[in-house]
Amino acid sequence: MKRTPLVLAWSFTLLGLAAAGVALSIHHRLLTDPTYRSFCDVSTTISCSQVYMSVYGSVLGIPVALWGLLWWAFVALLLLLALFGPAGFRESLAGYLFAFSTVGLAVILYLAYAAFFVLKAVCLMCLLTYVAVIGLFIVSGIATPFAMITVPRRAIRDLRSVLASPVSIVLVLVFVAGAASALAFFREGAPIAALQPTTDQTGNPTSEFERWYAEQPRVTVPVSNEGAAVLIVKFTDFQCPGCGQTHFSYKPILAKFEAMYPGAVKQVTKHFPLDATCNPSLVQSKHPGVCTAHAVAVLAARQGRGPQMEDWLYANQQAINPISLRQAAATVGNVTNLEAGLPQALEAVKADVALGRLLRVRQTPTFFVNGTRIEGGIQPQFLEAAIA
Repeated sequence: MKRTPLVLAWSFTLLGLAAAGVALSIHHRLLTDPTYRSFCDVSTTISCSQVYMSVYGSVLGIPVALWGLLWWAFVALLLLLALFGPAGFRESLAGYLFAFSTVGLAVILYLAYAAFFVLKAVCLMCLLTYVAVIGLFIVSGIATPFAMITVPRRAIRDLRSVLASPVSIVLVLVFVAGAASALAFFREGAPIAALQPTTDQTGNPTSEFERWYAEQPRVTVPVSNEGAAVLIVKFTDFQCPGCGQTHFSYKPILAKFEAMYPGAVKQVTKHFPLDATCNPSLVQSKHPGVCTAHAVAVLAARQGRGPQMEDWLYANQQAINPISLRQAAATVGNVTNLEAGLPQALEAVKADVALGRLLRVRQTPTFFVNGTRIEGGIQPQFLEAAIA
């Protein structure tokens, strides 16, 4: 591999490593710090958090950013082996990079589709990764001087040479050890450590979360608590990934409090669809057609099937369309005359939207816990702390 393409390959690799490293840091802090707001969350459309916290943000419980970081680390390993390993490896480097970047290109095309067309979000760190992968793909493809059909034969030959080189073995072992450690440390499903206690100005112990929570704006929310000691008002959009995640992760906590203290904690769902059809605060719809889904939820609630309908909507966010809504309205929500009930139900949705605009709701989900505003949701253990 000649000097110029090698320099370009290193440049794109370093860019990819940097982007993946920053992305992983953001994802980890989103999982562990309720006070954190990412610098690349510019709006509801330009938002890294919207992508990282979606179903597309992790694979096998591991953040996609970590998989990306390991992918780039392996590319760096190939480049290092070309520098310090056997001479034969250097001759085959471009082909290896081209084959590997072809796989990477397929992955980023899928993730880009999910971000742009499914989540309708733009992730700045993801864009940098796309540039790096595409750049490496082009550079390595141009620099490959041999037929790709010979890559398997070359790989077998070069693997023997690598295993015979002490320096190469050390490089491979460092990569394997680092990858294994990273996968163990950054498991998304691992228990999140509690915030370390600190001491406030009076000398009383407090947690970082409690201090953060006390600093959040508190407003009067004109919703009856019906005698509950804690009232949680959630403004939601049924196609918002974070809304679905908080719905299912908070559900066991609310059920536990209901079992222990019946009627003490009450959650009220308010509709705030990101669809300009029923939400005039939007210039452009982020989830076109979702107003109908909210209207169906209103009709199902009137049939005593509100929780079941909400579960279905959150569980089938990507499958919501007029046909599936009509079927679910009948089978899940017990709605017998959907067309007749839609106009009135849409008015109820618009009333919730008006309340959200009055309270200056800017994103979904937005929670008000006894009037304390929480945008985007918090980790379940922190919600439990807020209720208690």
